[in-house]
Amino acid sequence: MSNLFKPFINNERQQRLFDKADKIADLVKQRVPEAEKTATLPKENLQDLKSEDYVSLPLPNEYGGQNLSLYELILMQERLAAGDGATALSIGWHMGIVMELSEQQLWPKDKFNMIASEIVNHQKVLNRASTEPATGSPTRGGKPETNAVKDGDFYILNGRKSFTSMASSLDYFVVSAYVEDKEAVGWFLIDKDTPGISVDHTWDTLGMRGTGSDDLVLHDVKLADDLLVELASEEPRKPKGWLLHIPACYLGIAIAARNDAILFAKSYQPNSLDTTISEVPHVKQKIGEMELKLMQARHFMYRIAEKWDEKPEERDLLGPELAAVKTVATNTANEVVDLAMRIAGGRGLAKGSRFEQYYRDVRAGLHNPPMDDMVIQMLAGRALK
Repeated sequence: MSNLFKPFINNERQQRLFDKADKIADLVKQRVPEAEKTATLPKENLQDLKSEDYVSLPLPNEYGGQNLSLYELILMQERLAAGDGATALSIGWHMGIVMELSEQQLWPKDKFNMIASEIVNHQKVLNRASTEPATGSPTRGGKPETNAVKDGDFYILNGRKSFTSMASSLDYFVVSAYVEDKEAVGWFLIDKDTPGISVDHTWDTLGMRGTGSDDLVLHDVKLADDLLVELASEEPRKPKGWLLHIPACYLGIAIAARNDAILFAKSYQPNSLDTTISEVPHVKQKIGEMELKLMQARHFMYRIAEKWDEKPEERDLLGPELAAVKTVATNTANEVVDLAMRIAGGRGLAKGSRFEQYYRDVRAGLHNPPMDDMVIQMLAGRALK
């Protein structure tokens, strides 16, 4: 459709990847009402992603993936989010974690080889489970209350994790815990069928309902000690480029709201006017403002992704820019959806339209990491050095 927002495609490979995301986006969009009602990720959505080998794309070529670049990741995630933001955000965690594990080699090689084989050959999906009710976001530095106690050649884990996206659909959990004998925070790779693992369906939120981010409960979970795959390092945290999947998701939702608002403006003609409302000055003003805001945020996001891809040696310096992209994009997404709602007027509040869902979903972006206050403090600190 001619008035859809133009994707930033530069070559044939990007076009092929975008087309894959485009196809899936059209499929998952149809199941949004179901996801909104049940507050879960529809199993068919995950199956659509798996049938297109979407979940193995970030793996290196030698493992059977396509060595997805950061630019390509956000290109695909932005389009997927325009179909359904909750599905995009959910699978974005898996995609980003696989990219991080591939690039930074955080795990023992045999464990990475095993999980890579599972992803490529069986399209298995994983996510980290780090947030807890008492500690809040792990980016704030709280120590996990989930604990791992050594018992011979095993560890016994007990605890509860909140905000576990796709909890009921995951094949593997990467669970943070305080490892008592190491006196450090570590991460355990846990198969979903491990005894003692259960999902408590607590997810009942205003926005992003379709992520199914329920609580993961661990009760006397017994794990071989080699499933402790990662220990927290005392070295400064490295920037995580893959977290751009978050701003890409919320800008995708904003693009969908923008598209729907323009379609509405070009088709709605009250009997008080001789034209559709697209010719009304204040509506044109709002459309122009949406264009400007999206243009600014998207060019910023894609340029930082290009820098990440093109200059790996400078990645350690990109932390502030990556964080700034998230703050700019999520706030812009809220502003754009608000403008779209103003164009739609009272009709935008109807459950039969997507506007009110866009409005609820982009609000969630303000609570994904990094938080705005941390970003502003980081930028101030850099400026004052």
